[in-house]
Amino acid sequence: MNKSKRPFTKSKRSFRRFFAPDPIGDQIDYRNMSLISRFISEQGKILSRRVNRVTLKQQRLITIAIKQARILSLLPFLNNQKQFERSESTPRTTSLRTRKKKTYSSIE
Repeated sequence: MNKSKRPFTKSKRSFRRFFAPDPIGDQIDYRNMSLISRFISEQGKILSRRVNRVTLKQQRLITIAIKQARILSLLPFLNNQKQFERSESTPRTTSLRTRKKKTYSSIE
């Protein structure tokens, strides 16, 4: 029996899904904020290549452009406003927890 034609074994070749990348018509540059903002999540994180559907070379250029824009303070490093806003309905507790001391009564 030929070993290469086993009916229930997995092939060892990895399956790579081909995807057609979205054409980025503009020049990838740190000054092009409308283009760069498409590749950043709401929290300010750089989206992955799978989510962006771009090639490896384009993703590297996008990452470099985003980092340059952050250093030149054109983009924030973090974009979570909820961290700094505090609602009025949840007041901050200032008192520390106190443990009740056990009292032992004398047994008569």
